[in-house]
Amino acid sequence: MAAAIGGPAEHQVNVHQAKTHLSQLLLEVEQGGEVVIARAGVPIARLVPWQESETAIAAPGCMRDRITIATDFDAPLDALFDALA
Repeated sequence: MAAAIGGPAEHQVNVHQAKTHLSQLLLEVEQGGEVVIARAGVPIARLVPWQESETAIAAPGCMRDRITIATDFDAPLDALFDALA
């Protein structure tokens, strides 16, 4: 389909080829390959295998009662600006 650019598991295709052969490209990626998609010979995207995130996303509210906000967090900052002038 195209010349190798980064090694045997990676090759470059143009946008038209990527649209026309998407199913084949996805099969290559599922087998561990990578595909670079280029426009006018300039790489613009890389199709790579999906990897699960190593860090779990915390559930909303899981930090409840662990984070506190100071009572004066919204106090005016006039004194700070006066000190900088």
